[in-house]
Amino acid sequence: MERDDDPVLVPLRIAWLAPRRDGTRSVRLADLLKLGDPRDPDLLRQYLIMARAPDRCQILVGEPARSSELITRWQEGVESSSLSDFVARRAWLALERAERHVRGNRYKVPKFVHQEILGTSEFRAGVVRFAGQLDKSEETIFNRASRYLREIAATHDAFTIDLVANAIHWLYRQGYGSIHYEPQAFREISTLGQTSSLVFLPSHKSNLDHLVLQYVLWENDAPPNHTAGGINMNFFPLGPLLRRSGVFFIRREFKDNEPYKFVLREYIDYLLEKRFPLEWYLEGGRSRSGKLRAPRLGMLSYVVDSARRGSVDDVIFIPVSIAYDQIQDVGSYASEAAGGRKQSESLGWLLRAVRSLRRRYGRAHLRFGAPLSLDTFLRDQPELPTDLDDRRSPIVPKLGFEISNRINEVTPITPISLVTLALLSVHDRSLTLDEVMAVLGPYLEYVRARNLPTTEKLALDEPDRVRAALDSLTDHGVVSRFQGATATVYAIGHDQHLAAAYYRNTIIHHFITAAITELALIAVHRGSAPASESAVLDQTLAIRDLLKFEFFFAPTDEFIDQIKAELDFRDPQWRAHLAAGQADTLLLAFQPFQSEVVMRPFFEAYRVIGDLIEADAYTSQIDIDGLRRRAMDLGKQYVLQGRIHSEESVSQVLFDAAISVAENRKLFVQGPDIVERRIEFANELRQTVAHLRAIDALTTVIDAGLPGIRH
Repeated sequence: MERDDDPVLVPLRIAWLAPRRDGTRSVRLADLLKLGDPRDPDLLRQYLIMARAPDRCQILVGEPARSSELITRWQEGVESSSLSDFVARRAWLALERAERHVRGNRYKVPKFVHQEILGTSEFRAGVVRFAGQLDKSEETIFNRASRYLREIAATHDAFTIDLVANAIHWLYRQGYGSIHYEPQAFREISTLGQTSSLVFLPSHKSNLDHLVLQYVLWENDAPPNHTAGGINMNFFPLGPLLRRSGVFFIRREFKDNEPYKFVLREYIDYLLEKRFPLEWYLEGGRSRSGKLRAPRLGMLSYVVDSARRGSVDDVIFIPVSIAYDQIQDVGSYASEAAGGRKQSESLGWLLRAVRSLRRRYGRAHLRFGAPLSLDTFLRDQPELPTDLDDRRSPIVPKLGFEISNRINEVTPITPISLVTLALLSVHDRSLTLDEVMAVLGPYLEYVRARNLPTTEKLALDEPDRVRAALDSLTDHGVVSRFQGATATVYAIGHDQHLAAAYYRNTIIHHFITAAITELALIAVHRGSAPASESAVLDQTLAIRDLLKFEFFFAPTDEFIDQIKAELDFRDPQWRAHLAAGQADTLLLAFQPFQSEVVMRPFFEAYRVIGDLIEADAYTSQIDIDGLRRRAMDLGKQYVLQGRIHSEESVSQVLFDAAISVAENRKLFVQGPDIVERRIEFANELRQTVAHLRAIDALTTVIDAGLPGIRH
């Protein structure tokens, strides 16, 4: 490096390629299990390959560089490594880039994570800072930080990437016939990744979610994501496989551990700067209700802060909806919602999950929402706080809600979800195939008229397709089937209402605007004040406020526009009807009514919490944990008394959301009017349930006067 003639350094490497099959070089599971990675042969196999398939051996030439150029880069860099280490790593990285042209982009992974992070001047400055704050030696803090980085960082290797991808293919095909997605949408996203850092944010319904996305990336020769996972998944043998295929593990709690947060931030900075794609679940954990959960903002804050510190020019968020015709976890979700305990992750749990995939669950569906540029999003926001660590800033929550909305927008309606919606809408009645189709008819019309996303062309007006969906639900115990004297009838199975509700809940966000509008109309019609446009809109805002912890709503002005658009869709003369005080006439345009099936379970569960809060209205301090336990007992009591129409309303998930609403209204904090506000809250919920029952009664009256189940 110190020669005066400024030599050119040319990196060289021998690459051993996989066998060519069907026009492509691919590594199969059998290859990996027989002799190990065919791209890393031992000496004997190298001779055999050269003799039998010399095309599998190539000499790679990395991009050359002059000694003076490398010395300049080393001097200008922020790393504290020696010149020789710096040059060796540059040579290795040049060869990695050359090898990707031969092997593919699916092996684009970082090689020197620890050296490049621990060796930066910024990292060293952080170590010095924490040593002073914690009164520890710099060596102690450095070793602690280095240990944290080993605990967190993923350690990709090509062998495990292929091994896991092949295993995923075998695994998901046990329970699902295929993964359905649009290749063109994926190619567009891959193009974005060439110039920007990508962050994939999938919905989380099943433990298969990460595997589905991981396989699709591998299948399309895309770099593997660096996926944030909970430390609870780091158990043998799953943990090592996950880490080597791209998962990095994060502790559940570390808010008081500043060195740990510093290391995690440096790791995120590194991945974004080097444009290695990130992935995590914005919801935090799997949805136990079927609906998209509220976003958890911790990792999102790290990425936003990193971008604002200048680690990367722009970050492109990719909302991803992963849906299934049916999932193997729905039974455990229903059990947890009914008050059961969550199963702990372990080797036994893993084996049971794999064994459950021996049954057929239909197909998996992957949909990409509209990409969101962080740079564009931030420029469109009001003036940002100067303190990067200001968690009171609304920017990150707004970003999280926007991404969640984009996931919901592309979440597809499956035949299974629509059939469960239809069966739940008739309560506990059993229906013939023709009656199920009669109930489905108006929903199909609405889906088509609104051009809502579907997994396929919904042909639920064809008897064979509806029967197939019912039979699939019957095979998994969600629906019961009875062969009567004249016809076969179907109904939600015993104790299966929560399972059926899970599938329905995956799509009800597509119907929530119509349901809220409908409920507002019945409230205005039954109220004492004259019907008017402002009265209806005020009611929709009140309902929206009660449901803000359940659904993702647009900002107020945009939400009002959505309500007006729904009214226009139902009846272009709606303003004239309201001006004439004819809310009832307008309400009939919403047949078949959706609010009762879409919202009644939520408000009946909320009513349980409201009644308990009212009972404790004069109590200075309400025990929230005790409230949760009492809610389950009172809910079961109300079902037996007929005050709740379905067991799906007795759900811990719904009770928790109702408690969040009460907390948001400060009903657990002492104040001068706390008793009155607690009683008012309970009355509001009882009145809302009464409006929903009025909708149900109106449906019964209409059905009694007209043929069929619905008009």
